[in-house]
Amino acid sequence: MSADLQYILLAGVLLGVVQGVSEWLPISSKTQIILVSTLFLGLTFTQGYTLGLFLEFGTFFAAVVYFRKELVLVFKAIVGKGGLGGRLMLKYLVIVTAITGVMGVAIYKAVENLDVGSAVGGPMLLLGTILILDGLFIRYSRKRTLPVKFLKDMSLKEMIVIGFAQGLSAFPGVSRSGVTVSTMLVLGTDPKESFRLSFLALIPASLGATLVTVLFSKTSLSASLGGISTGEIIVALIVTFIVGSGMIRWLLRVAGHERITTLVFALGILAIAGGLLGIIFGGSVNLA
Repeated sequence: MSADLQYILLAGVLLGVVQGVSEWLPISSKTQIILVSTLFLGLTFTQGYTLGLFLEFGTFFAAVVYFRKELVLVFKAIVGKGGLGGRLMLKYLVIVTAITGVMGVAIYKAVENLDVGSAVGGPMLLLGTILILDGLFIRYSRKRTLPVKFLKDMSLKEMIVIGFAQGLSAFPGVSRSGVTVSTMLVLGTDPKESFRLSFLALIPASLGATLVTVLFSKTSLSASLGGISTGEIIVALIVTFIVGSGMIRWLLRVAGHERITTLVFALGILAIAGGLLGIIFGGSVNLA
């Protein structure tokens, strides 16, 4: 095996594992891709952010395959068939996705136009702080909430709140699964149901994130993908799908485990430490 092929496989597997794992945990997958792509692949903050959104295409397919039965019920509801469960799921996805879409596009354009340079430095201090606050929110919500609700018990207002929470995840450093699951727990939703509904809402959100990068930011997307080879992208997407599929199954089995917040805090601290090193050493830390 040539050195070039080894590098392609290594870089692709690294990106795929990071995306496939972090997308489903209460940590920001975009933040982790930004860290990996800037520290190891030499991309800028904006390029890493765009790459993180594009790789959500792999998690989209993982969710579609896992939740294929639920999606069949949704499509039946669209054509006027199916039962109450499908109609409720369709209503939930339409409301949450519509709010997320409006917020996501606006936030993405704002972040894309920021001249933040390298992700190592000041921006990483912000990202690390957001991760820690996200972890505190998750821990607080799980301690105070008595989960009793399911999708059938959700009001229109609660669905709107969930859509708003998911829309905020367009900001770098804000975990989509973390903020949506935490919001549902605060609203009194059963933990396993919170994870299930969060993962289902990812399907249209991740597809939208990929389309946004293609339609609204061709320059950043070209620059991001230009920084790594086509082979690395293909490997990353395949690994993202495989790892993501396993993560869904695992998380739905252990939903509600409090130790997951420890991981959020640890990654937040690491991001802050990396930001401080970047400031001390001139805003650029090369770990490659």
